[in-house]
Amino acid sequence: MNAGTFFLSLLAVVLALAVVLGLAWVALRLLRRWNDHFQGGGEATEQPIRFLRAMAVGQRERIALVEVRGEVMLIGVTGGNISLLARWPEGRAAPLAPDGRP
Repeated sequence: MNAGTFFLSLLAVVLALAVVLGLAWVALRLLRRWNDHFQGGGEATEQPIRFLRAMAVGQRERIALVEVRGEVMLIGVTGGNISLLARWPEGRAAPLAPDGRP
C-alpha cells in the first residue's frame, strides 16, 4: 500500500464519519422538536413542568418545589416513591424563603 492509497482511504473514512455525525445531529434535532411538540401541546418554548428548587432531607430522600402549568407543588421524592406534600393553585403564590426565593 503506497502513501496515496493510504491518504485516500483515510479521507474516505473521515468523510463517512462526517456524514454519519451530521445525520445523527439532524435526527437528534428532529426528535427533540417532535418530543417538545407532543409534551408541550402547544408552542415549543412553553415548558409544562418547571423545577424551582429541591432540598435533601435524607441520604436518598428530598423534597422538591415544581411548577406545573402555573400550579406550584411541593413533592417528596424517595428511592421508590413520589408523593404530593402540598400544592398552591394558580394565582396563589407559594410561601417564600427569608431570602425571597421560592
